[in-house]
Amino acid sequence: MKARQWRSAAGAALCVAVLAVTAGCAEKRATTRPEPPAAQGPAPQAVVEPTEPKDILLRMAEFLAKTPRFSVNLRGSYDVVQESGQKIEFGESRKITVSRPNHLRVEAEHSDGDKHLVLYDGKTITTFSPSQNVYAQAYKPGGIDAAVMYFLKDLNMRLPLAMLLVSRLPAELERRTQSLDYVERTVIDGMPAHHLAGRTETVDYQVWIAEGAQPLPVRAVLTYKNAKGQPQFRAQFSDWNLSPEVRDAQFAFTPPEGAQKIAFLAQLPQIAPQGAASPEQTGGQK
Repeated sequence: MKARQWRSAAGAALCVAVLAVTAGCAEKRATTRPEPPAAQGPAPQAVVEPTEPKDILLRMAEFLAKTPRFSVNLRGSYDVVQESGQKIEFGESRKITVSRPNHLRVEAEHSDGDKHLVLYDGKTITTFSPSQNVYAQAYKPGGIDAAVMYFLKDLNMRLPLAMLLVSRLPAELERRTQSLDYVERTVIDGMPAHHLAGRTETVDYQVWIAEGAQPLPVRAVLTYKNAKGQPQFRAQFSDWNLSPEVRDAQFAFTPPEGAQKIAFLAQLPQIAPQGAASPEQTGGQK
């Protein structure tokens, strides 16, 4: 199955199409389910819920952008369109830890058991593949925002829903807006949520945002409408923690015994004259 090819191509698209913002509203539906405990963190204060879809989405974006630390689990799945036109679903899980402004940790495991680790310590981006015991590093000071954009655009690496990690999230959402509608008030895993649906130039998306003082994303679905077969990426968020205990050691990388340092695939043209290497030799994405 063509899972690896899709993983490489999806990163940039996910960055571009995390979400979108505009006006528009649909009728809310009532729910009788009780509100569950909020995500771990400081006790929330009573707030007035916005009613316009744009305000709901930007409230979520600003809340995340201003949260100094958080961790969350993400369970995702994505379609890979085969030559026959059939869509095959693959899955992955991620544990994300953010400590602004300089620390990021992403632990990923794909449905085939392959694991990956992405670390940022404020100066160096590190990716590590335990199954191959290889790692790559790139020097990029400037904080999480600069590191994430460099990781996606310059290194051409994949980091699903990466814009949710950066403090410039509200501005990015407004810049990429085409349309946004309120679908309904619903319940996801026992949590009352706003269901929004929007469009960007290349992606149709849906996002579910929790009600209350902590407007966190609960679920997201992206449809790549311009791609063959219109494949989807789906993500379910859980175990939000807005005050996790973090240590500098969580974001530092110490190579295990026998680990081989390789170059990011995007860096190969710069070092090719000194001795070209194949993607297999460098751990490049398939």
